[in-house]
Amino acid sequence: MKVRRFLLENEKGQRYRLDSLNEGCFLTSPSNLGYSYESDFERLGYNFIENNRKIEQKNPSGTAYFKSYDKVKEFIDFIENSIKLKWIYIVPYDSTEKTYYRDVSMIRLDKTEKEGKWLACPVEFAGLSLWYEENTVIYTITPQTDEIRWDFKWDSKFSDYDSRNLQYVNKGHTDAPILVQMDGHLVNPRIELYVDGELYQSVKITVEIQEYEKLLYGTKENDFYIMKQNTDGTTTSLFDLDHIDFENDNVIRIPVNRSCELRLTADNEVLNAQVTVLPQYKAV
Repeated sequence: MKVRRFLLENEKGQRYRLDSLNEGCFLTSPSNLGYSYESDFERLGYNFIENNRKIEQKNPSGTAYFKSYDKVKEFIDFIENSIKLKWIYIVPYDSTEKTYYRDVSMIRLDKTEKEGKWLACPVEFAGLSLWYEENTVIYTITPQTDEIRWDFKWDSKFSDYDSRNLQYVNKGHTDAPILVQMDGHLVNPRIELYVDGELYQSVKITVEIQEYEKLLYGTKENDFYIMKQNTDGTTTSLFDLDHIDFENDNVIRIPVNRSCELRLTADNEVLNAQVTVLPQYKAV
């Protein structure tokens, strides 16, 4: 029988398993994985009107079993050596298995004495985001062969070579943020969102991205950026009047249940790019 699994991942892509006593620990009695609302109600005659409805923060928690004090220290070191943490939740549905993420921050670990062979330690994290998927498409176009390649695991596709479009339907519960990486050389790159065949949003960036540099664009609520990655790996923000039009809505998110196309263009050819769509869910 397939069982759900839990892991932690930091900003470096390193993972700590919460589903293996040998490699990390085993999390039992997980709670606060669902969702709830905080609502106020106003009486109108014999009826009540709901107002000020807000989703409540959920704090994933449970009891982590470690087989030794060394494993507890490894867990603590992993947490303290990480700047950002994601809770990974792998759900075995009837027909498939899906991986969801939630940005979290550590709240507490209660270190206990051994109960028999194991240390049973209550743990709690603060949920900083909704659950989300990371749906990534990478394409590379070589001018010598005009060949387009892609690797995708979700119900989306690139259309023909000339348009370089990504077609997507957001099945999440809220508008979906995107992460875009476009490799240089690029002259005045543009990111355009078409909804139901009509231009919905356009971000035009007045900049020249040199070869081996990258344009980086992300629209997560707590991590919005437009920047250039330099050849040495450092980044330069492009979020100023010299590069973008502040009168435009520069935050592109994919609306729910609409036929959408994301177009990556520039004054010259877009040869290499990566797009990640982050559909968000209140509960999974």
